[in-house]
Amino acid sequence: MKLDTREIQAVANAQPVRVDLYTGIHKAIRSVMSDTLLALGRLDTDDAAELSAVSDRILELLDFCAGHVRHENDFIHTAIEARATGASAALAHEHDEHVQSIAHLQAAVARLRRTAGGQEAASAAQALYRDLALFVGHNLVHMHQEETTHNAILWARYTDAELIDLHARLVASIAPPEMMYTLRWMVPALTPAERTALFSDMQAHAPAPAFEAALSHVRPFLNGNDWAKLARSLGLAPVPGLVTV
Repeated sequence: MKLDTREIQAVANAQPVRVDLYTGIHKAIRSVMSDTLLALGRLDTDDAAELSAVSDRILELLDFCAGHVRHENDFIHTAIEARATGASAALAHEHDEHVQSIAHLQAAVARLRRTAGGQEAASAAQALYRDLALFVGHNLVHMHQEETTHNAILWARYTDAELIDLHARLVASIAPPEMMYTLRWMVPALTPAERTALFSDMQAHAPAPAFEAALSHVRPFLNGNDWAKLARSLGLAPVPGLVTV
């Protein structure tokens, strides 16, 4: 299907605030990508413990990205193709490239871990850093295209109720460890209003232990002011001695 860019722009401009399947998860991806790239850039390759920890973080990021590609392919691209045949083809091709890049980066991490330190490790880390930076850069452009082009297609062909149902089915498919990893990076990257919306929905629909576990999991990653705003918005009891910044 050839996309009519004028139609897409007109739809995007005319739409009121709509259900956006991309905003939250893409904020999480941008956050963890940036943080991991910075960690690799300042890595002391002569510190074995630091090298191991940063390598683990890169592999976690790559696993997260691979899972994200699968989720989008299985749910969002499937939904697009159901009502706009061919409309996801270009970005689906980029997903295939991402999978190849992930495998390349995983191999580069393994090479870094096999080095004996010294200049060999420093050179391997520098090469990995440059490759990871390219991967991050490509994903930033890719996510922008999804947030504009794909959202316009979804909004033109699906109601908000249908998009909410699609999102619920996608989230239900995610295993708890992956969900906790996602929340760790997503929640601090959201606006206060977005955090409230996320946890209000969870508070209303998830079992109480799951809601409490998610809230406890992300709390250490929020500063005092952000936590106070979230707790207030959810009607939670104030924490004695809480210092806001």
